[in-house]
Amino acid sequence: MKRIAALFILILIGCASPPPPPPSWATLEISRQELFNKIKGGWAGQVIGVTYGGPTEFQFNGTMINEYVPIEWYDGYIRKTMTENAGLYDDLYMDLTFVDIFEKHGLDAPVSAHAQAYANAEYMLWHANQAGRYNILNGIKAPHSGHWLNNPHADDIDFQIEADFAGLMSPGMPNTAAQVGDSIGHIMNYGDGWYGGVYVSAMYSLAFTSNDINYVVKEGLKMIPKESTFYQCISDVIQWHKKYPNDWKQTWFEIQRKWSSEVGCPDGVFVPFNIDAKVNAAYIVLGLLYGEGDFSKTMEVSTHAGQDSDCNPSSAGGILGTLLGYDKIPDYWKLGLADAEDLDFKYTTMSLNDAYQLSFKHALENLKRNGGVVENEKIIFPKQVPEAVRLEQSFPNLFPTSRIHVQQEISTYTFSFDGVGFVVRGEAKPKVSSSWDYTGNFTFNTTISIDGGAPEKISLPARFTTRRHELYWNYELTPGRHTVDIKVLNPSPDFSLYLNNILVYQNEPLKK
Repeated sequence: MKRIAALFILILIGCASPPPPPPSWATLEISRQELFNKIKGGWAGQVIGVTYGGPTEFQFNGTMINEYVPIEWYDGYIRKTMTENAGLYDDLYMDLTFVDIFEKHGLDAPVSAHAQAYANAEYMLWHANQAGRYNILNGIKAPHSGHWLNNPHADDIDFQIEADFAGLMSPGMPNTAAQVGDSIGHIMNYGDGWYGGVYVSAMYSLAFTSNDINYVVKEGLKMIPKESTFYQCISDVIQWHKKYPNDWKQTWFEIQRKWSSEVGCPDGVFVPFNIDAKVNAAYIVLGLLYGEGDFSKTMEVSTHAGQDSDCNPSSAGGILGTLLGYDKIPDYWKLGLADAEDLDFKYTTMSLNDAYQLSFKHALENLKRNGGVVENEKIIFPKQVPEAVRLEQSFPNLFPTSRIHVQQEISTYTFSFDGVGFVVRGEAKPKVSSSWDYTGNFTFNTTISIDGGAPEKISLPARFTTRRHELYWNYELTPGRHTVDIKVLNPSPDFSLYLNNILVYQNEPLKK
């Protein structure tokens, strides 16, 4: 009433004019039941996709999966996989960690709460997630924990596969989804790695507003700066789809030809393996565009594109599941799903049914915060126009040019190279058991010195959940010849520090 009275006074004295009514597209009305159905479809689509693609994950690197390759699907398969292959659901239990923190601490939960929750969780992690975890546990806080200077996996897929929560709690509000995911995404990623999460969460958010998957894909891309390589890659996929509308394999070949070279992730340099966010996002978009809103076609294309062929159909399935709603996901793909919905994901106290309810609750809270109207059975939410987030790019002017093979256990080691950066790959591990099974706290205390400079102390835990994903790296050397000295300060007869190889970087591509 005060606002109305103030506005009336301003009009009377001629100091202001009443604001124009919002355009018809500025808000969207949805029933409470329909909103819940879409959120439920988003979570269910994720689980279906990751379960279906699980057996092929990184089994087909640099190649598509041919149609004759058998991929199982049967009633009871989801529960069996959740029970017997818990590590497959790393994207889900990371997602649920953030949902849980919002529930415990509210929507204004500090990023430190999210970071500490996942850093100290018992579940296994890889790539940017694990590098970010190590950084958090060793005093490097977000956003520095995800920055490419501190995290060789900054451009990897990690936040892309776990940003679903941000879109599902921000129906029709892609800008809000990006804000929700900004601080969280920078715990483990930066640049294209962060953009992957921004884009996926935007597509989830927009899937509440349209039944046209092409609109969702194209409108979501407006969130990404055009100058970024992520935008350029996805824009290419959209254009190739127009050029080859009936041939997803031709578009796959175009993606491979132009965008498959890895610079960041050390695991993918000089080999077909590729966990880069933009390439795998291209496969998500490939599935969505060529799937044409059909859940089965979307599953098949996004999975058969290869590489991270469980996470990509999980993202595609979640986005399309949100657009369709749970009820319209074909019964074939929901075989046995109801029997798994009360099963807690391993390492969590949350089930799919919990995820449905909590995301719905958080979506209602988020809508109210952003001008939405929540009534008993009717919800009116703002339909935001996507605005590009800020520009940031990882590994600028860095090019991998050679690899030094080591493959030996060390107590001291010295190597020399010509370049501007390096990454030392290897692992600290127990000698008599797998690091996956080791639950102790032994840590190698080591030093690394570059060109005779002051030694830097680096701790290398032997436990898999607290390990440093890469042993050592530096991307900021002056061009020229460098010598690196590594020393173990506390060698042990029961543990091994094993060096696999060393990647060398130059500030320009190798000349042929």
